[in-house]
Amino acid sequence: MRAFVANTDFDWFTHLSGLSAVDEVNFWNPRPWGGEFGVLSRGEPLLFKLKKPHNAIAGLGFFEHYSELPLSLAWDTFGQKNGVGTLADLRGRIARLRHQQLAPWVDDAIGCILLVEPVFWPRELWIPEPEDWKRNIVRGKTYDLTLGTGRRLWEEVAWRLQTSPPSGGADPGGREWEEAPGRPAVLPGGYGDPFHVRRRVGQGTFRAVITDAYGRRCAVTEEKALPVLEAAHIRPFHVEPEHYVRNGILLRSDVHRLFDAGYVTVTDRQRLEVSGRLREDFNDGENYGKLHGAAVRVPVDPSSRPDPENLRWHNDNVFRG
Repeated sequence: MRAFVANTDFDWFTHLSGLSAVDEVNFWNPRPWGGEFGVLSRGEPLLFKLKKPHNAIAGLGFFEHYSELPLSLAWDTFGQKNGVGTLADLRGRIARLRHQQLAPWVDDAIGCILLVEPVFWPRELWIPEPEDWKRNIVRGKTYDLTLGTGRRLWEEVAWRLQTSPPSGGADPGGREWEEAPGRPAVLPGGYGDPFHVRRRVGQGTFRAVITDAYGRRCAVTEEKALPVLEAAHIRPFHVEPEHYVRNGILLRSDVHRLFDAGYVTVTDRQRLEVSGRLREDFNDGENYGKLHGAAVRVPVDPSSRPDPENLRWHNDNVFRG
């Protein structure tokens, strides 16, 4: 298991550490990383290393997904979990880091390293930077957590994880951190080898994962305009209080609303069905009726496709057939 010790903006860290119940953060870069974030796998930790004069590791988050989003969509998806107070603040921070002015209409993509279950430690728990850290490191450095400096670093991190809960606090079911299944890794027997556990994903990360899994196209209409694409839950969140990719589908906003209201559904054979109630209730629906029976696009990766059980649940419990 690896960790990436990343140079972290102090203002970003301070803003997020002052918020309550932060279940995810966007550790963004002012420009795209380069197509993927290959230095970590899902579930591995990214450590927040504050720059001079602090020169200390002050917290961490667990890597879930990397995406490249227009800065307005990054704000719409994560809000203050971008580490700033407003969209204007985000644009200003990006402009300063790029050393250029951003015209009001510019909506460039930024690199979004999405972390879940972040932890922000008080100053007395900060860890001094690793002894082999070099001042000319720009982005960060990867460590093997089972060997040498990496292992010693993980022992320090593990102790803090055992004594300091994640920022998100209790989970949606009301259970405290110690009993939540998605809590940060606590090492068996103390400070042994690090290991992966299932992480609890937030709404923003869910949206980004679903968007990328579906190739940034509506599963029904193939619409590609990102501002109108939404990650729909097949089983509503109040029924299934967890965000995971097999309970999601990417839909254009109007189709999403009809899906949630039961006027359309997707069968377990990935076909769209349109309810006759659409015409009865609104004396309309002709445009949507043309989509009845259409094949629904699903992700190439089978592990990201809608769970047939979830689709059948929607057919039986939501659809106005």
